[in-house]
Amino acid sequence: MNSIVLASSNPGKIREIQAILQHDNILPQSQFNVAEPAETGSTFVENAIIKARNAAQHCQLPAIADDSGLVVDALQGAPGVISARYAGVGASDQANLEKLLLEMRGIPSPRRTARFICVMVYFRHAGDPTPIIAQGVWEGRILEAAVGDNGFGYDPVFWLESHQCSSAQLTPDIKNQLSHRGQALRILTQQLTGR
Repeated sequence: MNSIVLASSNPGKIREIQAILQHDNILPQSQFNVAEPAETGSTFVENAIIKARNAAQHCQLPAIADDSGLVVDALQGAPGVISARYAGVGASDQANLEKLLLEMRGIPSPRRTARFICVMVYFRHAGDPTPIIAQGVWEGRILEAAVGDNGFGYDPVFWLESHQCSSAQLTPDIKNQLSHRGQALRILTQQLTGR
């Protein structure tokens, strides 16, 4: 079993990643008192690389990082890379969700298309010149009000036509099968086993 540092302090992400990567010993960077770096990238890929390199450097172990967010077509891609801080630095999930619903007020259903994007990066060590990069995309639509109690972040307003429910109404197992993070992790896992 390989020990891999997960460059995240988000409990929802940690749960999802540990559930999918069951054959590895996933250690959250909080166990090593690693400070989160500034996410100065303008893309999900750049931010994931910054986080993975930082964790690998501080922990002297392989590291996985993800950068993910919600991309809404009617908002020209917002909240995008600032999804976790859409309502401001340190904003709660509820505050971010409320800001999104306010920004979407009056936009008709056909124009409420959106997708979750997740980019996962794996560094063998901090100086890894060829990190593994995987991306997952999960298509949906933004509801006018929150529905469901599972998940975190924008899950309660992310409607899935295929299942006729919000992401927050899915069981964790089903969500992990469908989600952007689940997709990216499966691609990453395939690439890791082929290395």
